[in-house]
Amino acid sequence: MATMTRTPRAPGRARGRRRGPVARLTLPTLLLLTALVTITPFVAMVLVAFAPPGGRTFPDAFVPTRITWDNFADVLAGSDIVRWTVNSLVYSLLSVVLILLFAAMAGYAFAKKRFPGREVMFWSFLATLMVPFQATLIPTYILVTELGGVDSYWGLVVPTLANSQAVFLMRQFIAQLPGELFEAAEIDGASEWRIFTTIVLPLVRPALATLGVFVFLWHWNDFLWPLVVGQSDRMRTLTVGLATLQSENVPINQVMAGATITVLPSLLVFGLLQRYLTDSIATTGLKS
Repeated sequence: MATMTRTPRAPGRARGRRRGPVARLTLPTLLLLTALVTITPFVAMVLVAFAPPGGRTFPDAFVPTRITWDNFADVLAGSDIVRWTVNSLVYSLLSVVLILLFAAMAGYAFAKKRFPGREVMFWSFLATLMVPFQATLIPTYILVTELGGVDSYWGLVVPTLANSQAVFLMRQFIAQLPGELFEAAEIDGASEWRIFTTIVLPLVRPALATLGVFVFLWHWNDFLWPLVVGQSDRMRTLTVGLATLQSENVPINQVMAGATITVLPSLLVFGLLQRYLTDSIATTGLKS
């Protein structure tokens, strides 16, 4: 009578199955720990901002004894934070509009137009990503000073408009659009501006929204260039203004109240454009 032999189980496969539940538990745990580490400073900032003046600070602020709005009232009354907020909004919103416009136009030209030196020009422009901003800070400041741009909005905004990363992202997105659309528009006699405004811009709205969020956050949180150009108190942005509050020995509760105010516009912009941001991420992998 033939005896049945049992096929030995592969040790690696068995070990893989034993590690499966551990791996499934490790990833959520790692993500949870990362989220906690990321959100802890934000929570501490808000709690200290609402703590009584001269009261508890981190880490005691995690157990607040009383919530008060006095810190916000004091920082709004004792500083030019409203003026700084207006400056930050002008700097960020103007930069977003102009950078998106120029990046979309340049991306369209690099992606769909044929002209001599296109690749050399594009990769040369992209190579500027490897040049740190600190290396060009002094020449840029000298040029802006000679043109009379110190303590002005245009001196604050214009030097940041040549954003090679934005051009690269728009060029990659526009390159995925079907070429038949542009050929049909050209056959119908549409001008380049009409093709750009009626075909390109509507189709790249998710990319524009995603890039707009990033550009707004970059400029809203920018510190070095506004510090150099905005030399007077009336031209300070929120980031620079909060740094001056800290150097003037303003209570930490009021500084945290001012920092909390600076976060609100970022949350508002992200909330308004979240749908487009999600659409952009979801459709990126579906394009051929």
